[in-house]
Parts: sequence; C-alpha cells; structure tokens
Amino acid sequence: MRVVIAEDSVLLREGLTRLLTDLGHDVVAGVGDAEALIKTVSDLAAQEELPDVVVADVRMPPTHTDEGVRAAVQLRKEYPDIGVLVLSQYVEEQYATELLAGSTRGVGYLLKDRVAEVREFVDAVVRVARGGTALDPEVVAQLLGRSRKQDVLVRLTPREREVLGLMAEGRTNSAVAKQLVVSDGAVEKHVSNIFLKLGLSPSDGDHRRVLAVLTYLKS
Repeated sequence: MRVVIAEDSVLLREGLTRLLTDLGHDVVAGVGDAEALIKTVSDLAAQEELPDVVVADVRMPPTHTDEGVRAAVQLRKEYPDIGVLVLSQYVEEQYATELLAGSTRGVGYLLKDRVAEVREFVDAVVRVARGGTALDPEVVAQLLGRSRKQDVLVRLTPREREVLGLMAEGRTNSAVAKQLVVSDGAVEKHVSNIFLKLGLSPSDGDHRRVLAVLTYLKS
C-alpha cells in the first residue's frame, strides 16, 4: 500500500511513517502542510505513481483551521481513485459532513486518539485505501444525532412547513394568515401542531416560537 502522510507534527508524522513501514507499507512522502500535500500528490500523478491513500490532519499550517480537510476534499475531486483518511483532535461536524458530501467510497475520518489503537488504525488505513469507509464511532454518533434533529421536520405537513417558513421570516400569526389567505384560527391550529410535532411543550412559553424557528433554520 502506497501512502502519503500530511501532518505538521513531526513526531506524529514520523511515528505514523514508522508504524506503516514496519507493517510492510510504502510511505512515499511525508509533508507538513496542505500546500505541500497537494503539490506532492500532483507530482506523483504526473509520474503516474499516485498513492493508494492519503492520511491528513484536519488542521494544518498556516492558520491551523481547515487547511487539511480542504486539501482532502480537493484531492478527492481531482483524484477520485485515491483514498483519503483525515485525522482530527475532536469531532468537527462541518468538516466531516463536507468530506462525506460526495461519495463515501475511499474516505475516512478518525479521531487522533484512535491512532494509539495500532491495529484499528492500520485496518482503517487499509480499508480506505481499498475503497472502503472508516468513520470514528464518535463522528457517527454526532452525525446521526444531528440527522435525528433534522428529521423532526419530516413530521410536518407541507402547510405546516409553509407556516413555519413564514414564522422564520418574522411574521406574526395574523400576517401569516393574510399571506396564506386563511383565518387566524387556522394559523393558530397549524402553529400548535408545529409545536407539538417539534416536541415544544407549553412550559417553554413564548420561547416556543423562537425554538421552532431555530429548528427550521438549522435543518
């Protein structure tokens, strides 16, 4: 298995290189920033020697924000046959979602703590290199949790979604009724149903309207 490692921590980069090399894999390059990662893979592609998998840190120089995952997403678009496994200190849903937005073939997202579990980590690298998927249990738990929150809106009828959309625009019940050409009572019934289906109890008071709108905007 041919591997490129992108990690700005020299100690971790060398450790991963030694680990994979000792197990018979070929670490063809080790770089410390996203720009070098993209250039290295591009150079290898020009030589028709693409790696099987890239292992990259999510946060890399110069800003240590999202350079690594941005590079990973770019590489997946340019070289779809390359597996990409990103490592992160903690679960960052936005980055995980962006990485998984396209095909989940040959993609992985692991927490760095998982690297300490050598067999599990190496299995994940090999699986991604072969076109499989490797997601940290914590990543799965958080993404599923978010999906469940979004799925709440599925319970709403088309009319209730329309009412909630107008509520999100800041309209009062009367303004919603005027827009939809229905009675105020009809709107009040829709709003009550929305609160009920979103699990917002009367104890939430006037905040229910705000919470309902926030749920809509996050979906």
